[in-house]
Amino acid sequence: MDLLWLAPIAGFVSMIFAAIFAVYTLKQESGSAKMNAISGAIQEGASAYLNRQYKTVALVAVIIAVILFVALSHAFEGGFFDSGQIAIGFLAGAACSAAAGYIGMFVSTRANVRVAQAASSGVQKALAIAFKGGAVTGLAVVGLALLGTSCFYILYGGGPHAVDLIIGYGFGASLISLFARIGGGVYTKAADVGADLVGKVEAGISEDDPRNAGVIADNVGDNVGDCAGMGADLFETYVVTAIAAMLIGGLIINAGEVTDVFPGIAAGKGLAVIEYPLILGAAAIFASIVAIFAVRMGKRENIMGTLYKGVITAAVLSIILFYPVTAALIGADLAGISVFISAIVGIVIMALMVIVTEYYTQMHSPVKAITDASNTGTGTNLIAGLAVGMQSTGLPVIIICGGILVAYFVPFLVTGETIAGLYGIAIAAVAMLSTTGIIVALDSYGPITDNAGGIAEMADLPPEVRDTTDKLDAVGNTTKAVTKGYAIASAAIAALALFSDYLHKVKPVGVEMGAFMSKFSLFDPLVLVGLLIGGLLPFIFSSVMMRAVERGAFKVVEEVRRQFKEIQGIWEGKTKPEYGKCVDIVTSAALREMLVPGMIAVVVPIAVGLFSPIALGGLLIGVIVSGLMLALMMANGGAAWDNAKKMIEDGYLGGKGSDAHKAAVVGDTVGDPFKDTAGPAINPLIKAMNMIAILFSTLL
Repeated sequence: MDLLWLAPIAGFVSMIFAAIFAVYTLKQESGSAKMNAISGAIQEGASAYLNRQYKTVALVAVIIAVILFVALSHAFEGGFFDSGQIAIGFLAGAACSAAAGYIGMFVSTRANVRVAQAASSGVQKALAIAFKGGAVTGLAVVGLALLGTSCFYILYGGGPHAVDLIIGYGFGASLISLFARIGGGVYTKAADVGADLVGKVEAGISEDDPRNAGVIADNVGDNVGDCAGMGADLFETYVVTAIAAMLIGGLIINAGEVTDVFPGIAAGKGLAVIEYPLILGAAAIFASIVAIFAVRMGKRENIMGTLYKGVITAAVLSIILFYPVTAALIGADLAGISVFISAIVGIVIMALMVIVTEYYTQMHSPVKAITDASNTGTGTNLIAGLAVGMQSTGLPVIIICGGILVAYFVPFLVTGETIAGLYGIAIAAVAMLSTTGIIVALDSYGPITDNAGGIAEMADLPPEVRDTTDKLDAVGNTTKAVTKGYAIASAAIAALALFSDYLHKVKPVGVEMGAFMSKFSLFDPLVLVGLLIGGLLPFIFSSVMMRAVERGAFKVVEEVRRQFKEIQGIWEGKTKPEYGKCVDIVTSAALREMLVPGMIAVVVPIAVGLFSPIALGGLLIGVIVSGLMLALMMANGGAAWDNAKKMIEDGYLGGKGSDAHKAAVVGDTVGDPFKDTAGPAINPLIKAMNMIAILFSTLL
């Protein structure tokens, strides 16, 4: 059997196991009628928001598909036939990205109440349900991503031309991911910040107190942001990274240098350089499925250690499986082994990013420094949090730089070919993303346990139940931060491969690549202007999103204050707040505010490219560099602020209600849009702009 068929088979198997884990989760006991009513309100709010969001984005997607069909009809030899295939792939990518997010949200909003019920029996059972519920999202994301990418590649006939056509699939995934991240991020943080400012700071009540009218909107936001948004985000990251590596493989084939670069490839098997990334993904899916079953809690009840057991198992099994795949496709000679080393580099980068992110966001010295700073007020808390966020960019960038150098120079030195080095970088990114199934499972675990804690408090469950959910949720904050750092790092590496393909596509026919590359000099004002615009965009993009959260939170604060004043019986618990009012406020805000930052990613690269393809090249590099730093700073700093607050809520520095706690809550409200809105959305921004540049490169 052709090894290529392993890719769609693995994608299908992944979807089957996602369904099995979904059935397991939904079969668990869901608790009392009151618990189910609360969970039902969260389900209703999340579904209503996603339905409205996808209807809005669907209209935008159809318009863009028509533009692609018409604009690209003269860019490919097949005319309207080729541009039609790109447009169809674009719509399919958008639909699959939306489905990945929707599946995750559907299961997560039903797993929450089951985790809350299981928490009465102890940590072990609650952890098992929360992780299995998260695994549904993880396996659905990688399954849909690999199934869609490989099927379109096969459907379009295979080879370099097929890869050029499936760029449309990747662009569709990027667009939905961008809107899902923006809309979900604005929703979740407008609700969270608004509810916290009135509830914790002004009223002095706990985070999930049922008297707070914003509490249901906050719980809904956890799902549409961290489940649906992250699901669409990692789906897009997985697809685009695979396509980036396949594009570099296509460049090797088009140059007629396959056997020169990789002599171990068998005669007539030159397409292996394109198909290799897909087979790596297939191998890692099987490794991730096995790893999910390895997540079993021991007697010590170490929650973080139990979850990391799954990550380690997936990483080790993936490396073991990568070697026979590499030997079969690329060869077992030195050139093949050099590519295998690049794949190992990707796994190592993933592991190191997990370790570094945990250090800066878990209860270690950086978080403790922010906590101690809270003792002297809000100002020092904010200063310390910003400092930790900035400092947290150092080690990740060093890790990424080291990984890029090793992944490039090992194949380059063995083969003597520059293109082999670029291929090595792309394969490192693919290997890093290959464990997405288990990583997304960790991320989706977070909002499930967060919601479970809220349900436990709103349903007046015994204090020991809330203690159990708090233990699970404290780990969930770290797993969500780890996933964001992982996604951001992979975006930077994948974008470098996409940028390389862009350069080859805009190179004039007959011009040597070396001569063309010489034009990309800092002495060229077009390159310099492009770099500055690219460096600027993540800041403007983040500013628009932060202001969107601020406006939404302002309206939530006003609404919660109004209900406290005007609705009799809320304080005594005799009257329910009008939760739906806050849900409507943040839903409208998220849908209204997501269009402007989303269109920045689409319009700016086209406008700059029409002005100068050289300037657009500079813009792409500028976006990668500044976007990487800003996204890491925001994601890590925000998570550190959050855990500093939780450290105080656990009794440090006077516990809940103390002045230090109030200062930490304010710091957390600043960190919330950092880590859950602006920071993560930069990830799809970087890749969407690169995908647009490649799609329209032939017109430039």
